[in-house]
Amino acid sequence: MEIKKVGVVGFTGVMGSGITQLCAQSGYQVLGFSRDGERAQKALRSIDGFLRRSVDKGKITGQDREAILGRIKTTADLKDFSDCDLVIEAVIEDMELKKRLFAQLDSICPEHTILATNTSSLSIIDMAMTTKRPDKVLGLHFFNPAPVMQLMEIVRTIATSGQTLKLGRAFGQSLGKTIVIARDYPGYIVNTLMVPYLLNAIRMLDRGVATKEDIDTAITLGLNYPLGPLALCDFIGLDALLFVANVMYEESKDRQYAAPPLLKKMVTAGWLGRKTGKGFYEYNQSASA
Repeated sequence: MEIKKVGVVGFTGVMGSGITQLCAQSGYQVLGFSRDGERAQKALRSIDGFLRRSVDKGKITGQDREAILGRIKTTADLKDFSDCDLVIEAVIEDMELKKRLFAQLDSICPEHTILATNTSSLSIIDMAMTTKRPDKVLGLHFFNPAPVMQLMEIVRTIATSGQTLKLGRAFGQSLGKTIVIARDYPGYIVNTLMVPYLLNAIRMLDRGVATKEDIDTAITLGLNYPLGPLALCDFIGLDALLFVANVMYEESKDRQYAAPPLLKKMVTAGWLGRKTGKGFYEYNQSASA
């Protein structure tokens, strides 16, 4: 099977719009789903803005920009996904919502269609079993921003077929991604390693071992990381980190994923990082936008 047309559910979100743009840049016809026409137009303007900046930097031509935009269509009706070869779900991390979407897509899409999720931590087999094609369900985990970050985690459930995995890998490579394969375990590869690292930095700060500045400086200069762990928490969003940590802990019962009290309190206070202007650090409006 050849993938020619890609559907993106949740294309108005940050990840969804990035995935939509990336697929269109790579030559695929893309159909983005949103019931909110205003948000759909906003997402298209965001994609266009990214492409215009790429033109200004000489990375693509004006003709390239027009061709990319011409490959993107939008719809408010999931039934229009009936001719997609691959559908990527990129909605919020709500398992019940994702299950409903997969069941709907299964009833709409032809038998050959691969159904994928961009979830960063939820159990993919749970979504797959709402369909009659669990062998054609897998995770395609992009990283933010999707058009820029080089990595793609492909997540294979116990039911994903070898053919589906092969097609998923070829698709990822066609987007210019470096592919890593993970099994359907909470957090996959990146979050399994990153989340305990971030939580431990928060515990260290809470215990008074060092200041936030010294913790971050020690990591950036001592390990040559581009960003310290507490600054990275602010970039990710403390609410998003707490959600992922809770999912991983509930699934595995491994104490290394247990959220520190300080993280919970900061989320309760609404100190979510860059997006709210305050987290472990404070940010002005332009920095947190």
